[in-house]
Amino acid sequence: MNIFNRFGVMLDCSRGAVLKVSAVKQLINALQKMGYNVLELYTEDTFEVEGEPYFGYLRGRYTGAEIKEMDAYAAAHGIELIPCIQTLAHFTNPVKLPRFAEITDVNDILLIDEEKTYAFIDRIFASLAKNFTSRNVHIGMDEAHMVGLGKYLDKRGYCNRFELLNRHLEKVNAIAKKYGFTAHMWSDMFFRLAANGEYYARGVHVPQEVREKVPEDVALVYWDYYHTQKEDYDAMIESHKEFGREVWFAGGVWTWLGFNPRTRFAYESLKVSMQSVREHGIQNVLITAWGDDGGECSFFSVLQVLYAARCYADGEYDDRKIAAEFENLFGVSAHDFDLLELPDTVPAADYRTLCNPSKYLLYADPFSGISDATLQDFAPIPYANYVERLSAAKLRAGEYAYLFDCAEKLCRLLEIKANLGVRTRAAYRSGDKNAIAALVVVYEHAKKLAEEFFDAFAARWRIENKQFGFEVHCIRIGGLIKRLAYCKMCLQAYLDDELPKIEELEEDILPYYPVCDENELWMGKYRNIVTMGEL
Repeated sequence: MNIFNRFGVMLDCSRGAVLKVSAVKQLINALQKMGYNVLELYTEDTFEVEGEPYFGYLRGRYTGAEIKEMDAYAAAHGIELIPCIQTLAHFTNPVKLPRFAEITDVNDILLIDEEKTYAFIDRIFASLAKNFTSRNVHIGMDEAHMVGLGKYLDKRGYCNRFELLNRHLEKVNAIAKKYGFTAHMWSDMFFRLAANGEYYARGVHVPQEVREKVPEDVALVYWDYYHTQKEDYDAMIESHKEFGREVWFAGGVWTWLGFNPRTRFAYESLKVSMQSVREHGIQNVLITAWGDDGGECSFFSVLQVLYAARCYADGEYDDRKIAAEFENLFGVSAHDFDLLELPDTVPAADYRTLCNPSKYLLYADPFSGISDATLQDFAPIPYANYVERLSAAKLRAGEYAYLFDCAEKLCRLLEIKANLGVRTRAAYRSGDKNAIAALVVVYEHAKKLAEEFFDAFAARWRIENKQFGFEVHCIRIGGLIKRLAYCKMCLQAYLDDELPKIEELEEDILPYYPVCDENELWMGKYRNIVTMGEL
């Protein structure tokens, strides 16, 4: 017997990658097979709003007609398509434009108590009402850390931020109700304001006077992708229940650290969180698939994790049985799909460690690689072995072979790129010109492999996503290719005595983590990986 009212996926269509309508339909087919009944499209600005031509401008926004097409297809397959938007923070891209300056508080946060802000939000809801059948809506409101501390502070002075948040929520909820919507929202800001910025802590109690002001018809969505102890989820759910409002839960499939999913950690966090959800009678669950920093990871690479999450929620925890059932449903091996995290698998590092070496080793500058010392305490990552395993799985993957092709070519590149900066600095400092001459050849080979990876990644992108957003990866990977060529030229010039020294290689590379933290082997943002300079 199904104990859930709604069990769905939240799909990030805002961080660069906007899934094509055909890919959304393919995902809907898969969700129906797996027993899901909700799909939320997370669209910060990637949907059409009448009267707002700059909203989603050059971002691949869904047109009203596209939303209606997806909505109808979802309904025909037993899936409720729910709009998932933002109404306070995470307006990262719109605020780049002068059009939105007058309604921006600070960073990516809207200006509360500004009439024009609510006129803008009203237009958003008018468009949602016109294009979506569902009258449930996710209104966001998460991670507004600096709310009230920018233009609001300049114009109106300091305001208790609990009061500010609740006042804004009341106004947004009134607009939602005007168009017939029932809202749910991320809950973290209530907890962060109560606990000095902390969201996850056992025994946190939001003040009663704050809890009472949350509209009774707004549900709170507790999101947590990070814990592997059931007790952490139990405590947070109990804290949420103190509000006396409906509580939703959102777990995650870890698609947001780079080009590959973090599968093993996703399994463990979802297994214990779904146990807690069942015991506490939570009836609405979302499994989030975020795409931070460019939408690099394919959401189809975690189909087996989504199926496992559904099974865990139903009380089935036998992973071998779950994997066999997945293969019966999809005709592909769950164990093969698990191999897609290989590019970020560090030998001897606990799988609970936050790892994305394939991203920071890919983009590490060959002469100024600030991450070059990060893996010094671990054995080299066996990328050649990973290439063999992914190549074999690709032959068995059928329609999903393109996922393995992309991961395989990434590993082929990293087999020589991962330690290229370390080797280059060592050869230069030793004065071994024979070693430097050999590296000139390696740089040319790395450039060729980078071009092959780019082609595979571009092919994967075209299968799944609209073209908008790929310009970012042309710049990133194209920049890598050009940098490899330039560094090769500098090495050759040094060998030919045309360049007296290579300044970057004269400088020591410091540990990225001054204090070793064995739980972190990651660097999240491209702009923080590629240079210490301004980007």
